[in-house]
Amino acid sequence: MNRPASAIAGGVAGTTLLSLLLLLLEVETRSAIQVFDVIARFVGTPGNTTVGFALFVIAGVVAWPLLFVALEPRLPRGPDPAARGVVLGTILWVAFVVTGRGDIGGPLLVIFSAFSLFAHWAYGFTLGAVYGRLLDRSDERPLTADGAAGKS
Repeated sequence: MNRPASAIAGGVAGTTLLSLLLLLLEVETRSAIQVFDVIARFVGTPGNTTVGFALFVIAGVVAWPLLFVALEPRLPRGPDPAARGVVLGTILWVAFVVTGRGDIGGPLLVIFSAFSLFAHWAYGFTLGAVYGRLLDRSDERPLTADGAAGKS
């Protein structure tokens, strides 16, 4: 699979995991966070949770994975794409905490910050791991039984 398609597949897996973890955070905080409402407010459509969710999915499945493809060779923690994905997840988390925390504060802010960091690390790791696994290795020739490079 080519690099963008591999990254988008990783984005699907990572966004699914991130969504489940943020849903768990919503349940544990009795819906005090309202992540999708925050995203909707951020783009100028307050109260439209559907828009917030759609943007969350589009960013997680398409935008961030394609950014990962562009930045991956320059990210630290290489050569493992999963480790580099964790770096990207940390960068995304910083922006998420700054723009997405809404009006929460005190102990809830600490819980929100810690749990959302873990969720973004899980997203980045999953994105990078799936990307690395699906990446087209057609430029590598398979080895023959004696260990020499064979014909493709």
